Amino acid sequence: MTIRIDASLDGIDWARAKADLAADRFDNGRSPDALRRSFERSQHVAIARDGERVVGMARLLTDGVCNAYLLDVWTASPYRRRGIASAMIGLLLEAVPGQHVGLQTDNAQALYESLAFRPEPEFWSRVSGRWLENAANEESIG
Repeated sequence: MTIRIDASLDGIDWARAKADLAADRFDNGRSPDALRRSFERSQHVAIARDGERVVGMARLLTDGVCNAYLLDVWTASPYRRRGIASAMIGLLLEAVPGQHVGLQTDNAQALYESLAFRPEPEFWSRVSGRWLENAANEESIG
């Protein structure tokens, strides 16, 4: 098995990616089209592939100056604990030298700690309106 990691979104079957995310209980409700747009609109992405199949993905949003946000870091269950997520994160971190990179995780604290991330005292969040009710998601439904 040779896993290739790159920043190309070419050839991704977004419906299959969405199904794989859902199978791993990593689905947050986006449609396949909204998932695609999330990655297309991110400044930096990392995609892990086994042949043509996407087996991992991650993305990074940044202001290009001092702050970045790492999100949607996922590796397919059969491919976990092989360094794929670490490699994807490393690729993304190289793209934002000198920037503070934040993230939120529910259950991958050990992974991020192994990559020198440290917990912050608090992280607050709020959904504006109702979750995923916005023009970007309406476009993908209609």
